[in-house]
This record gives sequence, C-alpha cells and structure tokens, in this order.
Amino acid sequence: MNHYETVFILNPVLSEVQIKETVKKYEDFLVSKGAKMISKEDWGLKKLAYPIQNKKSGFYHLFEFTASGDVINPLEVEFRREERFMRYLTVKLDKHAISWAERRRVKLKEKAKAKAKA
Repeated sequence: MNHYETVFILNPVLSEVQIKETVKKYEDFLVSKGAKMISKEDWGLKKLAYPIQNKKSGFYHLFEFTASGDVINPLEVEFRREERFMRYLTVKLDKHAISWAERRRVKLKEKAKAKAKA
C-alpha cells in the first residue's frame, strides 16, 4: 500500500451542498476501491494565482489516503469527467513527507482544540 495525497480545486460557483456531495462521492469512490482514508481537509475558498476557466478563486480540498497504485488512474479519470473540478494533483508520499503530514495533522488538531477552548 502506498501513501498518497490528492489536492483538488472545485468550481467556486458550487453551493455548499454540491461541494459536500462531490467530496463525499470521491471519498466513497476511493474507499470502494480499497483505499483507507487517513485525513480530509477543507481549505475553503482561496484566490487562485492565475485564472482557471475564467475563475479567480476555487474551493480547495485535500485527501490523504493509502491505496494500491492501480487506484490512482481510475480516480484521475473520474476527476477529468467531472466538470466541478478545476484542477487536481495526486502525489505519492515518501517517508519524509508522511512524517511531515503527520506533524501537520497534529498541529491542526491542537489549533482546533485551542480554538474550541477559547
């Protein structure tokens, strides 16, 4: 099993419900192909560095998961078919990137706890 991270940008004209449906659909797709979800992050609406499809912003999401290598190609084919996706990038993480991602998740959890206490 390889460790992967996928970041994708969704069209900014989508409603919150449509975004949640899309994210859930692709999470279920990965799980159905035997992937194990490690982390999901919603980075929210961000300004793009350059226009994509005449849009200047997009909704960013991150999936971190483990899966066999043959899952990635069908996932990216599905991304290409879906018009809600503006861009996506999937990378295989090495041991250093895995430990960095782990530290990032811990920091995010600590921030969330501190925010909840305040």
